[in-house]
Amino acid sequence: MSLSQDNMEIEESKNAKMYENKEEAEKLILVSVSTSDYDDSVESLEELEELVKTAGGICVGEVIQKRENVSQATYVGKGKIEEIKELALATGADGIVCDDELSPAQIRNLEDALELKIMDRTLVILDIFAKRALTREGIIQVELAQLKYRASRLVGLRRSLSRLGGGIGSKGPGEKKLEMDRRLIKDRVAQLSRELEEVKRHRVVQRQQRSKNQTPVVCIVGYTNAGKSTLLNRLTDAGVLEEDQLFATLDPTTRSFTLPSGQQIMLTDTVGFIRKLPHHLVDAFRSTLEEAKYSDLILHVVDASNPRVEKQMHAVYETLEMLGVMDKTIITLFNKQDKIDKAEIIKDFKAKTTVPISAKNRDGLDKVLETIEAVLREQKILLEKVYDYKDAGVISLIRKYGQLLEEEYRDDGIYVKAYIPKEISDKC
Repeated sequence: MSLSQDNMEIEESKNAKMYENKEEAEKLILVSVSTSDYDDSVESLEELEELVKTAGGICVGEVIQKRENVSQATYVGKGKIEEIKELALATGADGIVCDDELSPAQIRNLEDALELKIMDRTLVILDIFAKRALTREGIIQVELAQLKYRASRLVGLRRSLSRLGGGIGSKGPGEKKLEMDRRLIKDRVAQLSRELEEVKRHRVVQRQQRSKNQTPVVCIVGYTNAGKSTLLNRLTDAGVLEEDQLFATLDPTTRSFTLPSGQQIMLTDTVGFIRKLPHHLVDAFRSTLEEAKYSDLILHVVDASNPRVEKQMHAVYETLEMLGVMDKTIITLFNKQDKIDKAEIIKDFKAKTTVPISAKNRDGLDKVLETIEAVLREQKILLEKVYDYKDAGVISLIRKYGQLLEEEYRDDGIYVKAYIPKEISDKC
């Protein structure tokens, strides 16, 4: 045998081993229950398919059952269970994903009936979050949400307990933690809660420092994949990951930014919202999401090219209302105009004003900055004053926290006309 033949055989052997070790994507069937002719079960299932794809799975089939109520025992009816079983055999599916959060009994009964891996929408979202969390705070928040989710499902679970380590690909706490009993989970939750409280205190100190410095905070919110990270990158060169998929970025990012007038603000990007956002995640990420609560202004980024745009806006406002931040001034940015062939009229009656933009192409960003300045100006008072030359240091304070309109050096002093925050008016 020649040397070249030996090399070919060795290479083929390597490729075979690599193929054998390669983890195949899980094939999954999506299952939903429609309880009304007017619900959004079809659209919700389309979104679930995107979530499954983001988590690394493959959708090989969809089943929607129309019934008056969800089955408390098996989520879907007995007839649909047989249909799902046949579909699984035909497609070689590894499991199913239900479009609602399942109870322990539903998980156990479905697993007994189908002998497949059973997951729900919440578990898939938690799985994505576990893969995307990079900072210490994000990792703590995700594990805390996972453990709380699992703790509520320990009662009544038998074989299905082994399914709770993670969703698609089983990314998460891992096999060791699967063996925890409720007491160990409770201890771990308590420990993580203490760690998260420490991180939260640090966030509060940062927030107080910003408040002390009178730096306005503009919080960017929006449905997942609406273009929040792209907007932050275009404005501040933050270098945040941009991908056309759900929850591309998880950890919040704050950057300093100077408006055209010279006023400094803080821009904060938050985790994307989604319909049926698991309450475990809302609780765990509350300190992060509450950045919007302590902001001076909210930029609501909307994917105007998405056919579900109005329902996505509704989901965002539901979450903001739950966080108690609907009293804030909101500027809605109808993003992704570059993807729209014909401009459609979309309205947002909860926003103070709206601006059409394409963050990707930087279209409309100048208008966004003008609008931010105009709204922040309304929160200030107009100052007209002549300062003695020995008080020139006050003008630097005005430049930093206010908007300097006119500055004139006269014989009797420095004439200044500016908008300043009410909080520093006694220092000016």
